[in-house]
Amino acid sequence: MAIERLEEGEGNMGNILVIGEHQEGKVRKVTEELVSKAAEIGSQLSAEVLVAFVGATLPEAPDLGSFGAKKIYLVSSPKMTKYSPDGFAKVLEALIKEVSPSIVLGTAGPFGKDLFPRLSAKVGAGLATDCTNLKVHEGKLVATRPIFAGKALTDVLFQTPIQMATTRPNSFIPKVVSVGQKAELLKKEIDPGELKAVVREILQGQVGKTDLTEASVIVSGGRAMKSAENFKLLQGLADSLGATVGASRAAVDSGYASHDMQVGQTGKTVNPNLYIACGISGAIQHLAGMRTSKVIVAINKDPEAPIFKKADYGIVGDLFQLIPLLTTEFKRILSE
Repeated sequence: MAIERLEEGEGNMGNILVIGEHQEGKVRKVTEELVSKAAEIGSQLSAEVLVAFVGATLPEAPDLGSFGAKKIYLVSSPKMTKYSPDGFAKVLEALIKEVSPSIVLGTAGPFGKDLFPRLSAKVGAGLATDCTNLKVHEGKLVATRPIFAGKALTDVLFQTPIQMATTRPNSFIPKVVSVGQKAELLKKEIDPGELKAVVREILQGQVGKTDLTEASVIVSGGRAMKSAENFKLLQGLADSLGATVGASRAAVDSGYASHDMQVGQTGKTVNPNLYIACGISGAIQHLAGMRTSKVIVAINKDPEAPIFKKADYGIVGDLFQLIPLLTTEFKRILSE
């Protein structure tokens, strides 16, 4: 296990601030996961967990007290009806200076990957990104993150007054700390000033589909699927499991799937409980995006395919025969 040290400075024992994510007035599951983990860390540091939501439209009564949150800041600004990198960073910089946390946490999705480097530069914080675990050692945060396309793990230690990290979705299981506990809601208005850029429109993907980065079960297809039409087989299997469909870069480049479905080094990094790879050889670029999956099942007609070296379970055979059989069997078992 390698060790990295980030920047020089004096540490402090402030509270933990979680930058929450919300969509259409609802708190996203990734925030519940992170608040729960923050509460676990906070219990070791005698620190309270604070949560901040930013935007023009905010969750009315986010239920995060049961996961360990003590205070929830609802920071509104009419200038930010949509996500603004510059605006959000300015607003959260002001909040951080006000509440003085020693640890700031967020998720390693598109939102966190864009926001946190800006925010860490503004407040002078060391930043560890794309982490899979957080722990405490000698009163300091230790963030574990994959390196070298996931082949190794490194522990990142901080020496800055503010320790900042983003974590992969599905890295932690949300745990109820106290049933019925309510967090204190604090409404604030912070003006971000003049914005350098304004987002005019956001084009949404398929409505109702769980994003790959948050999915607990993923069924992915490779070039061996042969056509976009054949991806309907994967959708049937995914529907039987309540899963999301993904794809390898080869499948996307061949036009069988859209880029938002791509898993891998140049696509999305996922961390599901179950990953089913259908007709995917297992190139290092694809493994970089899914090798931290809890359980990996590989279906491939080539017994020498590299994916089998990483898979927990492997099936050698024709995927066009196996996928319908698995779909039927899963439907039967899960309907009982």
